[in-house]
Amino acid sequence: MSNAKEQFLDLQGKLKKVCEIAGLSESFYEIIKEPERIIEANIPVKMDDGTTKTFRAFRSAHSTALGPSKGGVRFHQSVTYEEVKVLSTLMSLKVALLGLPLGGGKGGIVVDPKKLSERELEILSRGFVRAMNNYLGPRIDIPAPDVNTNAKIMGYFTDEYIALNGGRQDIATFTGKSTDMGGSLGRSEATGFGVYLTIKKYYEKIGKSLKGATVALQGFGNVGSFAAKYLADDGAKIIAVSARDESAEAGSSAIFDENGFDPDQLNEIREKKGSVLNKEAEKITTEEFFALDCDILIPAALENVISDANADSIKAKLVVEAANGPVTEAGEKILNEKNIPLIPDILANSGGVLVSHYEWVQNITGSYLSEEEVRAKQEKDMTRAIGEVFATADKYKVTFRQAAFILSLTRIEKALKLKGRF
Repeated sequence: MSNAKEQFLDLQGKLKKVCEIAGLSESFYEIIKEPERIIEANIPVKMDDGTTKTFRAFRSAHSTALGPSKGGVRFHQSVTYEEVKVLSTLMSLKVALLGLPLGGGKGGIVVDPKKLSERELEILSRGFVRAMNNYLGPRIDIPAPDVNTNAKIMGYFTDEYIALNGGRQDIATFTGKSTDMGGSLGRSEATGFGVYLTIKKYYEKIGKSLKGATVALQGFGNVGSFAAKYLADDGAKIIAVSARDESAEAGSSAIFDENGFDPDQLNEIREKKGSVLNKEAEKITTEEFFALDCDILIPAALENVISDANADSIKAKLVVEAANGPVTEAGEKILNEKNIPLIPDILANSGGVLVSHYEWVQNITGSYLSEEEVRAKQEKDMTRAIGEVFATADKYKVTFRQAAFILSLTRIEKALKLKGRF
């Protein structure tokens, strides 16, 4: 059984258990345990050398109970049918948790984009839109950037969609666009800011200040770098950063400084030298990184990095899932047994889809927000969602993940009932 298949079965198990805790019906579980639709396609691309290759593509819409499906498209060689099922289901929960009029979607193409020329990448991107066109639209399904996709790819998507649909300027069909194409200000830092905000509100809940709190951060990409900046600005110390290191035997390692790193300086080093690991500092192994005695551990890079293989070594007082699915089912069970609170990904990293929703609204209405207005609105909307999760966890005496699932599933069930679906 593939890892993604196991993840989907684990996720179904979590959904069923939460339905039982919250008193949601078996009929409801039957509806939400699988996506509403999954489209598969083969996309032919004429390569630069004159040959033609086909690339497998998927687009899953898990639920449209609350609105059109919404979610990223990733270009990666490990994309699978089962993976988009998992991620679209989690997206349904994420948007429902935020109270957005959206459902969950996710897509991907099985490809290593680093092996394509810019021309080949553009043809592939446009081919994806052609293959999925009948099921895309601002009121149907709204793709966005994900792993190895960005504003440039969204530009190709948007242009192809307009050409296929009689020149109709439905730019709200895609989010994560450049601001020159209708993208929202404040989008690039939204996920990292949301991670910071979630931690800040947790610290307020337990009556502590972030000043002096020690942070170990895995991944210093867009999410991790902005989370580090906001945490440091609020007095926390980034004492360790784990990142990719192709020269290391395991492919990654970390830098450590008990006095803390300056995130702005790390950003400079990454931009100039390619990796934060080029910072002159004590080097530690990945195993040592996860075993650090720190206040906050933030996995902000890959899936399944905390598992039964290393969870028992974790000494952090709080784990925050800035990445999607960085803690396995077995790893989370161990953390629960050790009484280490975990803030789940569908809450911690929800800032990105929240601001993507603002972009969608701005595109539809033609009224655009300033960066300050976006930041203020994100803080207000996320603070509400965070407070609801904390209150639900206290009410049901459950973990933060279970509390988030309870809120999300209850909202989806209510919408389905109102529509007469069961």
